[in-house]
Amino acid sequence: MPSFRQKALKLLYPLIMRLSKSSNRGKVLENKGQIASPASFYQLDSKLNSGQSLAFQDLKGKKVLLVNTASNCGFTNQYEELQQLSEQFKDELVVLGFPANDFAEQEKDDDKTISQFCQVNFGVSFPLMKKSVVVKQTAQHPVYQWLSDAGRNGWNEQAPDWNFSKYLVSEDGRLLNYFGPAVSPLSDTVIGSIKGAGK
Repeated sequence: MPSFRQKALKLLYPLIMRLSKSSNRGKVLENKGQIASPASFYQLDSKLNSGQSLAFQDLKGKKVLLVNTASNCGFTNQYEELQQLSEQFKDELVVLGFPANDFAEQEKDDDKTISQFCQVNFGVSFPLMKKSVVVKQTAQHPVYQWLSDAGRNGWNEQAPDWNFSKYLVSEDGRLLNYFGPAVSPLSDTVIGSIKGAGK
């Protein structure tokens, strides 16, 4: 059963999204020159919250949406939208969630609790990684080092500025877009980029 906090956040979510859109959290960045990545996206890997390893070379041929997530954030209801998105584009898109506690201590303590929370409250079935650091610092996850370093991805320096920042990678491993937390996963902007990615 959703907690009182979760019910309240669900009710407030449309207002939070509306108020955040005009801020920096509604930012959209695009790889307009279709720049290829100097360092291959497919050399990366990550640990699933189960402890198993996910090799990104297994994602070749599909678009990938990478999202840093948190369980107690005003944007947490995007879990539901991300699940819908992963079902809508199940044959061409992989959504990867990276739980992190980098913003205002809004993530739970351990991977098992995070996984249970996501399944019970939002029916999440897309892969969740082990909790990690996504902001620029020494302990930053290697995947987020790639996503936020132009020397590796070819053009983008934008690291997540809050929970539920999103990065879209093309079928051939190019970083295509950054979408801020206030950009809904089901927005025309995100869906248009998914449909047009790689063309």
